Amino acid sequence: MPPNARLKMMAYGHKTEYRLRVRAQVVLHAARGRSNARIARQTGLHLDTVRRWRNRFAEHGHVGLSDRPRAGRPPIFTALQRAEAKALACR
Repeated sequence: MPPNARLKMMAYGHKTEYRLRVRAQVVLHAARGRSNARIARQTGLHLDTVRRWRNRFAEHGHVGLSDRPRAGRPPIFTALQRAEAKALACR
C-alpha cells in the first residue's frame, strides 16, 4: 500500500479517531505543497500544532502521528496490593 493511500485512509476513514484524522489531514495538505499557515487556517489548528505534526511525521513516519506516552504520577499501590484489594472486594 503506498504511503499516501494509508494517510488517506486515516484522514477520511469513518472509524479513525478524530485526532488521528486531523493529523493525517495536516500531512496530506503538506504533501500537496500547502504552507503551514494555510493548513492552520483550513483545519482550524494553531500554527505551532501544524508544525509539530509535520515535523513528527517527517521524523517518524506514520508512528509519529500517534500520541507519545505521558509521564504521569507513579503508581501508589503494588500489583500485589491491588490483587489483594480485588480479592477482598469479591468475597
